[in-house]
Amino acid sequence: MRKKIIAANWKMNCTAVQASALFNDIQTSLDKLTHCPAEVVLCVPSLYIKHFAESKKTNKISIGAQNCYFENKGPYTGELSAEMIKSCGAEFCIIGHSERRNIFGESNEWVLKKSQACLQNQLKPIICVGEPIQIREQNTYISYIQQQLEAVYNHLNTEEAQKTIIAYEPVWAIGTGKNASPEQAQEVHHFIRQFLRKRYSPKTGDDFIILYGGSCNEKNARALFSCKDIDGGLIGGASLNAQSFIQIIHAAI
Repeated sequence: MRKKIIAANWKMNCTAVQASALFNDIQTSLDKLTHCPAEVVLCVPSLYIKHFAESKKTNKISIGAQNCYFENKGPYTGELSAEMIKSCGAEFCIIGHSERRNIFGESNEWVLKKSQACLQNQLKPIICVGEPIQIREQNTYISYIQQQLEAVYNHLNTEEAQKTIIAYEPVWAIGTGKNASPEQAQEVHHFIRQFLRKRYSPKTGDDFIILYGGSCNEKNARALFSCKDIDGGLIGGASLNAQSFIQIIHAAI
């Protein structure tokens, strides 16, 4: 049975004081649980990675980054390498988030390179795929997502692929208050799993962890996580409230 993962993406939020308070609230709540129904990953602003990795008092939390660059070092002002991120104690890294693709113009090629850099430095990449509203309305979202998947997984062998996680994030449902229905989300998750089954093997596809990200909150999490091919969530705004985030973790059944 696949484990559930609930990953928080704090994005560009929280001062140092606010981040520490949020982190402590989440950690305290998790520490009270005799059984945590999911692996919890906090993808925090990179400034806070080392502090949280060193100060966490429970193994129920792992720390992740929200982005990296694909070179290990060099004249890339303002960038952070996967090697640097790993050295600060992170275990995960979000790659190809729709905001990176759409605001910063990251290509499928860059998503591949960044994923490979994570794997080379023992970071687990959470690779994001998903369609904007115009692609959804044109009913070409399956082929669009397939291209995003092929751009990465056509270049990773089975062993490499098994160290990655995929997050499906319908771009039209991020920060808009809208969310894909469980049926809409399940349709795409099923397609992704079938893609992986064909690309690698039925077992590899069946074992693969695929998260849903797109205005997932404490109200809709249980319905989404109950879907056969949804293995947890990549949580944005709702992860900035400790109580809401803990309720989402409880929904991981």
